[in-house]
Amino acid sequence: MRDVFVIGSGMIRFGRYPERLLEDFAGEAVRAALADSGVDPGRIGMAVFGHSQGGRVAGQRVLRELGLTGISILNVENACAGGGSALHTGWMAVASGLHDVALVVGMEKMQKGLIPPNPGEYEAVLGKTLPAKYALRARKHMARYGLTAAQLALVSVKNHRAGALNPNAHYQKEVTLEEVLASRPVAEPLTLLQCCPTTDGAAAVVIAGGELARGVRQSVVRIAATTLKSGMYRNALKDPLSSDDDVATRTGAAAYEMAGLGPTDVDVAEVHDAFTIGEILAYENLGFCPRGQGGRLVEEGVTSIGGRLPVNPSGGRLSLGHPLGATGVVQVVELTRQLQGRCGARQVPGAKVALAYVVGGSTPGIGSGASTVHILTM
Repeated sequence: MRDVFVIGSGMIRFGRYPERLLEDFAGEAVRAALADSGVDPGRIGMAVFGHSQGGRVAGQRVLRELGLTGISILNVENACAGGGSALHTGWMAVASGLHDVALVVGMEKMQKGLIPPNPGEYEAVLGKTLPAKYALRARKHMARYGLTAAQLALVSVKNHRAGALNPNAHYQKEVTLEEVLASRPVAEPLTLLQCCPTTDGAAAVVIAGGELARGVRQSVVRIAATTLKSGMYRNALKDPLSSDDDVATRTGAAAYEMAGLGPTDVDVAEVHDAFTIGEILAYENLGFCPRGQGGRLVEEGVTSIGGRLPVNPSGGRLSLGHPLGATGVVQVVELTRQLQGRCGARQVPGAKVALAYVVGGSTPGIGSGASTVHILTM
């Protein structure tokens, strides 16, 4: 396998766009990534699109409007991990030498309200929606390790503070601890400001083999590792880890091994924080702290901008927004720009190693459908 680099990145401002078609704003992100790369679009051999609700041949519809037709176009659905899975797929195509340049796009135009359950998910029909699922995980962590409601809420405070510095974030307003705790209850202990908003968005990266990347006009970022794992059955009554925690831990461990790095080497991270508890569990599952200590990490400011390990400097899913298929790609856009020193007021000084983690899907008896981890280096 040859080295693969991110040579261009682009995105739109995340938000709600009821008047715009998916093809319209996804095309905007693609054009931005192509312009950023400076590569001739004719060099692109493959395009991979991550989305969940885009409909049939959505990627072909986007590129048709841009005149990029006749190439290999693949659409990937893996719930919230769709964008991360798309990058993993595009990386394989370039690393193997099948294509020299690939375009990876994450995009979503979200429906209002809760994500509907899959057919046969009877627990969801009875009330175990995604907020309820994460609320149960939070309650378990509270009972087992002493996680507090304030520590949970501080994740939202931190990420909204970061989002206020990001001109592409859906929400660009800081919130206080008191506001988070007092916001409308959703699934105890989670309140409204501890849940990601319903957001439309698109992001794109251009990736290329090392030979071509060396000729790009700006600094390029190496994809040092990319891993994709799926959930396994675990007996919740006997196993200390849930399936969600297990798949994240396995995916992260495989990425560290592939990159030849460890958790202490990471300078900045973007992790899945669709709900506040998700970020705290990510700290532990990815080895940033011992199990049970995630609440202390956020309370002590370790994961804030300016801390030892800033997490979600983009604002995360809580403030930047969480268009399902776009999330895994926009994380890579943010981290690429962090490593290139292009993030302005939210810049993490001297960042050289970055990690992106996303998890998606929920299936009866398994838990997590898929998880991806990418490690980027300068």
